[in-house]
Amino acid sequence: MKFYFMHLMPYADLDQSYDQHHDSAWVTLPNTYYDPEKGHALYNRYLDELEYADTLGFDGICVNEHHSNAYGLMPVPAVMAGALARRTKNVKIAVLGRALPLVNNPLTIAEEFSMIDNITAGRFIAGFVRGIGAEYHAWGVNPAFSHERFHEAHDLILQAWTQPGPSAFEGKHYEFPYVNVWPRPYQNKPHPPIWVPSQGSTETIEWAAHPDRRYTYLQTFAATSVVSKYMQMYKDVARRHGYEATEDQLGWSLPVYVGETDEQAYAEAQPHIDAFLQKFLRMPMEMLLPPGYTSAQSMMGAMKAKAGHSKKQTIDSVMAEGKFICGSPQTVARKLTEAYREIGFGHLLTMLQFGTLPADLTRKNMDLFATEVIPELRKAGADATLQTA
Repeated sequence: MKFYFMHLMPYADLDQSYDQHHDSAWVTLPNTYYDPEKGHALYNRYLDELEYADTLGFDGICVNEHHSNAYGLMPVPAVMAGALARRTKNVKIAVLGRALPLVNNPLTIAEEFSMIDNITAGRFIAGFVRGIGAEYHAWGVNPAFSHERFHEAHDLILQAWTQPGPSAFEGKHYEFPYVNVWPRPYQNKPHPPIWVPSQGSTETIEWAAHPDRRYTYLQTFAATSVVSKYMQMYKDVARRHGYEATEDQLGWSLPVYVGETDEQAYAEAQPHIDAFLQKFLRMPMEMLLPPGYTSAQSMMGAMKAKAGHSKKQTIDSVMAEGKFICGSPQTVARKLTEAYREIGFGHLLTMLQFGTLPADLTRKNMDLFATEVIPELRKAGADATLQTA
């Protein structure tokens, strides 16, 4: 099992009373709520935390992309990844991910990712996503073309990375007479690893698990039962295509908090995870899943998995569902080991900062997770490997 520190970089100084006047922290929340001086401090604090994960022995660090919101201050994640590329030495750097359908020139993503891959000598992981529905509102992109643009942009980027240039690309949404990306990726046999985070789209799982790709599928913030369901779906698709999916093809992303005792962990995490759930995630369902964004089947699955985004969630509700793991090192290690043995994922992406969690508690959380939880989970993974050998 591999361990990653994923940072959302929220605007932690958000005025928590904003919801008395606005119904969402996304798209429609006026940017007058953002104070650049506080933002400057937060960006540098968050970069420090990601760099600290390198010294603690995490296998990777992760950034992502969101637009026009207080939930995550990374509209251009390559800026963060570029800043981290020279300041870290060992960790993989994952951009999870770039929303391919939003851009009019996907070659810019091919170039950005190739640059980071070269600077880090291959410590880069490419994440490709369609982006949640709110991003389409923010960028004025028609969600009905989301799948088409995603697949076409993906094909264009892979052509740029794997075919000698210049070559031509002709599609419905993108057309380039000269595909000739400089620099080429450092990882060129055949290209940097590609991961696909998702809310649980059937089409995404079918596509990622296809033997032509076998991309790592990441289930984002969801109940343990939902994670198990969609990872089993991936395994079933792989088996239908004649191969067995490996743990390396499956990952899970969720917030985690570790304290000295269960009681202390709960008390320290409670106001900050509740802010994450009730303030930062707040958006109407029609913004999360706009018409045309996905198929009816996937719409039903995503609505079930993400229904809490439009209703009140609390620390107790998400702990009961397994969306949030909180407790002493022993409790956290036990719960994650149980989930690992049940589901069989190879990548665990922990959000050790969430909502308004301050710097001191974030560092404490990182320290305890790295020194007391990861060793137990590595042992569980090693034991599982020996049992199947």
